[in-house]
Amino acid sequence: MRNNTKIITRSSFSLLCALLVFSCSIDTVVDPNGPSIDGVGANASKGQLNELVTAIESTLRNGLGGATSQMGSMARELYVFNADPRNTGDVLGKNGIPLDPNGFYVTGLWNSSYRNIKNVNLLLDAAANTELLSDAEQSGYSGFAKTVKAYRLVQLIKAHGKARIVVIDPENLGPIVEFDPAMDAIRALLDEANTELGNAGDSFAFSLSDGFEGFDTPSTFAQFNRAVAAVAALYDGDSAGVLSALNASYFDLAGDLNVGPKHIYGLGAGDQPNPMFKVASTPDLPNNGDQFIVHNSWITEAEAGDARVAAKSAVRPDASSQDDLNGTHETTLYATNVSDIAIIRNEELILVYAEANILASDLPEAETALNIIRTSAALPAYSGPVTADALTTEMLNQRRYSLWAENHRFFDLRRYGLSNTLPIDRTGDQIFNQLPIPLSENE
Repeated sequence: MRNNTKIITRSSFSLLCALLVFSCSIDTVVDPNGPSIDGVGANASKGQLNELVTAIESTLRNGLGGATSQMGSMARELYVFNADPRNTGDVLGKNGIPLDPNGFYVTGLWNSSYRNIKNVNLLLDAAANTELLSDAEQSGYSGFAKTVKAYRLVQLIKAHGKARIVVIDPENLGPIVEFDPAMDAIRALLDEANTELGNAGDSFAFSLSDGFEGFDTPSTFAQFNRAVAAVAALYDGDSAGVLSALNASYFDLAGDLNVGPKHIYGLGAGDQPNPMFKVASTPDLPNNGDQFIVHNSWITEAEAGDARVAAKSAVRPDASSQDDLNGTHETTLYATNVSDIAIIRNEELILVYAEANILASDLPEAETALNIIRTSAALPAYSGPVTADALTTEMLNQRRYSLWAENHRFFDLRRYGLSNTLPIDRTGDQIFNQLPIPLSENE
């Protein structure tokens, strides 16, 4: 663990989620996870602004575990075997039941995202309404906040297909916006943030956790901004926009696949453990009753020798069955309950690059990128037809195995019109490829 005063370490990040930051002069600061609007609305101190930054980074993690496991179940990546029957019932449409717009699997990501965005909007307002910041410092706060907001909105679009973009005034919320105009607004927000990061000088007036090590200055955080912009452009069908954004990000065909910002976890006061970690089964406990069971198709349809299968899953001592569903393997995706979870890593960006080149009809370059992913998984080079259709199938398959249980396949299948190809393992189940808007949000 680093002990750099410029950066919030893992242990101090845990404490900052619950405690105040003290300096030589003690400022009165608000609870960072439930900040008072009155407390930061005018002439907020840097201490107050920095508590909001910590709260934003902390709450950026909220809802991730539920969204990943529930949409992973809908996409037949995994099954959640535990004591809650809704995890094998509701999310799979058991006996023809529809998704409940009041269900936790619908409201969880939505509510968590907008709590995070509320903190973002508080920071934007507070930074714009204090006389204590230089122009460069104000640009740093704003560029950071808008990038996080855009990232959260992308996740909502993936899940629900639409989102509220304008939520500044709780008494006068903006409309729920459909996919295309929502993506336009998200991409514009990312470009605004990138410009502001370019005006923010050499360093931020705040610190980020170890999860953003290497992306903790305006110029390096802008690389993360451009990674989010590349993903947004891809989902918007703009291959030229993807390639332009990637060139300004940390995308690197020859680089470490794991490079990129991460969510970090801990067991300290106010922190939280990795929500996707599960304790491994053992011969003495062969059927751990709280487990992510790998969907059998992910095992049986893998290419022989694919190293990702062994790295991300393990055979259970006894095959499991619950609610007429079954599986032979369980997750080993994360080693411990405090393992990091990638936000966007270079491996995903290489796959984004491959897809953009398919869309741009540069098929040899797409094949080159896909072979980097294949080689990293101990697979031989691609030997199929070099056509747009064949390479698209190959690209989606590589995304399936590289990004397994990272909340991508649900949306990948929907955007390519392939959700109907998923298996139905139990008579009466359904395929869902988009979450409804929560009932409380209906206009």
